[in-house]
Amino acid sequence: MKRFVRWAILGLGLVASLAHAAYSVDQLMADLAQNKGGRARFVEKRFVALLDKPVVASGEMLYTPPHRLEKHTLLPKPESMVLDKDTLSMERDKRRMSINVSSRPEAQAFVESIRSTLSGNRQALEAHYRLELEGERTGWTLTLLPTEPEIAALLQRVTVSGSHKQVQRIEYLQVDGDRSELTIEVLEP
Repeated sequence: MKRFVRWAILGLGLVASLAHAAYSVDQLMADLAQNKGGRARFVEKRFVALLDKPVVASGEMLYTPPHRLEKHTLLPKPESMVLDKDTLSMERDKRRMSINVSSRPEAQAFVESIRSTLSGNRQALEAHYRLELEGERTGWTLTLLPTEPEIAALLQRVTVSGSHKQVQRIEYLQVDGDRSELTIEVLEP
């Protein structure tokens, strides 16, 4: 009888493990594809080896699926970045600059790590990254590992975490050890 109870407990543990492991990249992408966009607050911490403490910025983001993403930094200095399809426009200190990200592979990979994750576009992500997923629908972590040598020379990995269809945190780890953490709090769905 004791042996039966022990095997039953082990069996339940195995079933629970399989249930957690059952959440797949395809399911995550399907969940993320349901994201209708909206506004969010963000806090970004940049950890740079040359500095004693992180550089902290905060502001609001606006996502309009599938191609438009706006990041408006309010503190410590106003700054605006707008990604509309393949055009990235930046404004800081009354200076404006625009680039076509499709003409710059490293910029394209960076953009797709955010935009394609938010829109649940697995094909676009896999054009630049190998995908590794851990967790379950209520708490997942997607790691993006660069597959292109030009990108891998700059970026070690991107780690995106969230719950259900909401991205809550993005971390970029550069090859030189510098990193940035972006925490996202949805204001409206």
